[in-house]
Amino acid sequence: MKLPLILGSSSPRRQFLLREIGFDFQIQKPDVDESFPHSMTPERVPLYLARKKAEALPHAGAVVITADTVVILDHRILNKPGSRQEALEMLADLSGRQHRVVTGVCIRSAQGECLFSDESLVTFRPLQPTEMEAYVDIYSPYDKAGAYGAQDSLPPGLNPCSPEEQQLLRALGRESLMPGSPQQQAAGTVLIERIEGSYFNVMGLPLVPVYQHLHPWA
Repeated sequence: MKLPLILGSSSPRRQFLLREIGFDFQIQKPDVDESFPHSMTPERVPLYLARKKAEALPHAGAVVITADTVVILDHRILNKPGSRQEALEMLADLSGRQHRVVTGVCIRSAQGECLFSDESLVTFRPLQPTEMEAYVDIYSPYDKAGAYGAQDSLPPGLNPCSPEEQQLLRALGRESLMPGSPQQQAAGTVLIERIEGSYFNVMGLPLVPVYQHLHPWA
């Protein structure tokens, strides 16, 4: 990077992914109120919050990247669960159904701003109450929108990465980031039946557009 890169996120998943595709960065957590106008459509919320986070961080002499991910079911946003019961209720709502995951990303410097989003479709398999309870008790998904993490929920042997993601990871020599081997699937509950679109978007950072949009600052 021509300028220092600042990741405005405390998410260990975003930090890991950005580092794995070759970027060095500093971490600063923006101190913002993550509320949004009630009239705003769910699809616009992650863009609004990503920009709000970026605006809260100093960008003089640096490039700031921020992101926000939402899970959308029936035109409503499923936020991070505040309790075990709320997590179980979210998983019950998602069970056997398809939902959308939208991540908004803001890249900002003194030279300008780039704001974009990516959307994936995630289908859950039908879940039994004991499976949902086991998942919540094993993974404690209280820091994850929708009460689940894609990396914890895949069937053994499934590679959910899009063709574009696979191409990027091979070009970077990061094939190890692609799920797919039974060894990569931890013991636990399989929630996800399939993912359409970007797998890493569901994890919280759509790698292909992030890599492409950071290129002008590189």
